[in-house]
This record gives sequence, C-alpha cells and structure tokens, in this order.
Amino acid sequence: MKDLHLPLNQTQRVRLQAALQQLEALSQSAATSSVAVGDAIPVDHEDNILKGHGTSELGDKVVATMCGVVERVNKLVYVRSHRARYKPEVGDIIVGRVVEIVSKRWKLEINFTQYAVLMLSAMNLPDGNQRRRTAVDELNMRSIFKENDVVCAEVRGLQHDGSLHLQARSQKYGKLERGQLLKVPAYLVKRRKQHFHHLEQYSVDVILGCNGYIWVGEHIEAGERNKILEEQENKSIVKKGDEASCTPLEIRKHICRMANAIRVLSILGFTLTVESIIETAEASSSSNIDIYDMLGGEFVIQTAEREVQRRASKS
Repeated sequence: MKDLHLPLNQTQRVRLQAALQQLEALSQSAATSSVAVGDAIPVDHEDNILKGHGTSELGDKVVATMCGVVERVNKLVYVRSHRARYKPEVGDIIVGRVVEIVSKRWKLEINFTQYAVLMLSAMNLPDGNQRRRTAVDELNMRSIFKENDVVCAEVRGLQHDGSLHLQARSQKYGKLERGQLLKVPAYLVKRRKQHFHHLEQYSVDVILGCNGYIWVGEHIEAGERNKILEEQENKSIVKKGDEASCTPLEIRKHICRMANAIRVLSILGFTLTVESIIETAEASSSSNIDIYDMLGGEFVIQTAEREVQRRASKS
C-alpha cells in the first residue's frame, strides 16, 4: 500500500490502519510467491537453474534482491517487481500529451524516460484517404494535433536510434477531447485484451493506458471524431465546432465521479480495472456522497473496508 496522507481523526485512522493490515494479510496468504529482499526462493534443488533479474546466490540458496513476485520460465527464475516503472512493449495502448511538433512527427510525453514519436506517416489523415503525405500535410500538422493535445496511440516499437515510435492507424486512436486526463502509477494498470471501455449507461469512455495515463471523457463515435477534426481544419466553421463540443452537465458529473473513483483506488494502491472503477463510483452514488467528497478520508476508508470484505469472501 502507498503511504496515505489524509486528514483523518483518531477513529478514522484506526479504521484505515486495520483495513490496510487485513488487506496485507490477505494478499500475503493469496500470493505465496511474493518475496521481500533476502527471502529464499525455493528451487527444489534443481540443477542448472538460471538466476535472472532480482535474484542472487547466497551459499547453496537462491535469494531475492528485490521485493516482488517470483516468476519462472523453464529453468529461468527471476523476480518481477510490484512497483516497476513503465516499460513499453509492442502493442501497448498508451495515452500521451503532445509536447513538440518537428519535421513530419509529433513528440509525446507518455510517462517514460524519453519522449515518444508519432510520425505523420504512421497515422490516418482526417479525410480518411490512404495516400502518401505531402508537403502540404506537413504544413497542416498543427491542425491535426497541436501542443498540449491529449492523444491515444499504440506502441509500434523501439527504433535503432533508441526512439520509441507510436502508430495511430485505427479510428479508435487519435485526439481525445471533452474529458479528464489522470496520471496514476503505471504498475496499477495491468496489460489486458481490452483497454478501451465504453460505459454505455453513463455515456462515458474510459481508456486505461498501459503507461499510467488514464482518459475519462464523453463518449464520441469514431466517425464523429473525424468530423470534429475536419471542422477544426476548416477555419470558417471553428465557432460552430466549439458550440457542438459542449458536454451536457449530467455527463460531466459522470466523468468527474468516475475520475474521482480512479483517484481513490490509486490512493489505496489498488489495481485499476473497469469493474473496480464502476463499483467504486456506484458505491459513492448509492451512499449519497457528493463528487467533491469522494476524496475525503471517510469514503477512502469505506472503499478499503469494502475491498477487505470482497477479498475475504473470495478466500
């Protein structure tokens, strides 16, 4: 669990400490392969064991040199860290922010050690035509993405020059508008088959970026998104496009509630899934807790206590 710094009274502090201790005990009993620094890793006296990352040999034992989970691949034994920094893999869905526009490419900040690169040739043009990019397209790059725009893309790979390249050749990728960008520790977002979630009952989209950037915004169909981009390119109807981009108040409330649910789960260090986000948001609504009160100490404690009950019932 992360170190919590919440304004709590004595009773709330005791409740939170008890809940966190129970969660720690339940996690240890559920994950027997978790190790701390110095713990012995059982290898059953097998021959030719390969000691990988996070392991070392001490006498006739293999011990862990970092906290994490023991993983085995054939003869290789290594320790996977619980709280590792984001390491891009090909196919990762990421959310980033444009920081610079240079020759035929955008540079994005994606919570990595270096900026990622989105080439003009690696994305679909707003008109949808598949053609070679011209000098005119290069001049109009700022009309597609400009500085500080939030963009969703996919990791294409690490190039020979060490730069991380992205691609956005699908309609589900591109510029994100009418929502909030949240930053959480990357290890809280696990790689899954689906990272795009449309919460139909709330008209809200949630994109769980593998890099720890999460987007919560109004649901926009792919065709409508392209239409908005085309309107932005046409300067004569910019005002009309701005009026059309007004998000209804009810949907804005849903966006804020979902965003605060993500913040609460991140504060507690819980793994972020769309199910846990919806459950936390609905729990706040059913308890008649206002959106701006969700980040208060009482609701955070209630969320931790509900997680204790859920894990205890499963075990």
